Amino acid sequence: MRIAIAGAGNVGRSIAQELIGNGHEVMLIERQPRQLCPERVPEAQWILADACELSSLEEADVASCDVVVAATGDDKANLVVSLLAKTEFAVGRVVARVNRAENEWLFTEQWGVDVSVSKPRLMAALVEEAVTVGDLVRLMTFRQGEANLVEITLPKNAPYEGQPLRAVPMPRDAALVAILRGKRVVVPTPDDPLEAGDELIFVCTAEVEEQIRAVVLGPA
Repeated sequence: MRIAIAGAGNVGRSIAQELIGNGHEVMLIERQPRQLCPERVPEAQWILADACELSSLEEADVASCDVVVAATGDDKANLVVSLLAKTEFAVGRVVARVNRAENEWLFTEQWGVDVSVSKPRLMAALVEEAVTVGDLVRLMTFRQGEANLVEITLPKNAPYEGQPLRAVPMPRDAALVAILRGKRVVVPTPDDPLEAGDELIFVCTAEVEEQIRAVVLGPA
């Protein structure tokens, strides 16, 4: 894919390196000359411009990009970049960084954002995931709240401990996508038994989260 990243600070450069390592073509757009460090990510295309300016995005040919990532440290700038990318250049996928938790509610489809990544929320979720057993933890939200990535660490004596997955009555709009068991990642099959300590990773709608919790952990 061809990907444009607005903001070439530590976050933007790290994203660029990861994407280039996965075989994608990356363009970094940065308005601060002191942040323009092509030697840090030599495989990327570097552009000195303000990504909040329509003319800058036109010159960078953002319309040819498959994805735009608004990764600056300024939430206002990230919203403007997202809106321009979606409404003026019809970019198929816009991902935006949320720096301040109180601004998270703004990062919606109305502002052109397909996926928002909130650093405070993500860090809080990772902390909960590390210490919580026997409860559901929301790790990430997709498609503006239409679906979530959630985790449950199975406690001892859970209702379906020791039973194969086919015995677990999964609700609609929910899928068990992975089981983390020790150092292994298990791709679930109907014959796999559940074990105490398993970290169960689901993708589901928000409406069925309570149903998943009730099935996996039993009635509250």
